[in-house]
Amino acid sequence: MRVLVGVKRVVDYAAKVRVNPDKVSGVDLSNVKMSMNPFCEIAVEESIRLKESKIASETVAVSIGPKQCTETLRTALAMGMDRAIHIQTPNDFRIDYMQLQPLSVARILKNIVEKEQSDLVLVGKQSIDSDCGQVGPMLAGLMDCPQATFAASITSEGDSKLVVEKETDSGTETLTLQNLPAVITCDLRLNEPRYVKLPNIMKAKKKKIETINAEDLGIDLSSDNNEVMKVYEPPPRKEGIIVSDVDELLDKLKNEAKVF
Repeated sequence: MRVLVGVKRVVDYAAKVRVNPDKVSGVDLSNVKMSMNPFCEIAVEESIRLKESKIASETVAVSIGPKQCTETLRTALAMGMDRAIHIQTPNDFRIDYMQLQPLSVARILKNIVEKEQSDLVLVGKQSIDSDCGQVGPMLAGLMDCPQATFAASITSEGDSKLVVEKETDSGTETLTLQNLPAVITCDLRLNEPRYVKLPNIMKAKKKKIETINAEDLGIDLSSDNNEVMKVYEPPPRKEGIIVSDVDELLDKLKNEAKVF
């Protein structure tokens, strides 16, 4: 089984983001720490575990964006991925939904899946910058193949059968993917990504990353895009208060917050 993993470079989850003053061009990305999307990191970890379990024969990471995305790919290589592919876009091209949007990503990944003859595609359930959660389902639609979203566990039953436990609003649901290729989006409970050791980081720096110009794929990255009309910060929260007992809490919820 050959596994392809989508990896996105995003603003680090711990960084404080600021909206550009024009409130149109999105978040200010200058001097902001960037890292691998946490859900993509879970997808990378799962592919490596499939390889360690002898279920997968090869794992390949692919990332779309400017040249800085190679840093994110090297993190994936340091974790244990076999190869990496960088779909390079212009350095001033934003990949946080302002310019690159899910349908274009899905089209590119479909192209790479066909090129690599991948049997399984793992992606994060969503990226923490746009929170769309659309790439996996769109890719499965374009490929006309089975899919499972919000995966909490993945087990193999034979060469072309996967059993996926997925998160739902009311608990979990178990799906059986009878045929490959298939697309699975990875949720938080699927695994805990490993800590990358320094020797592996040094080895990853020497590994070659295949680079493909996005324009060479014949896909218009700006076609069919939604237009972002306005980006703004949420209003500041009101200062909280400390109540002395439950009776005072209930009184304020009833008479001030009007929740009862």
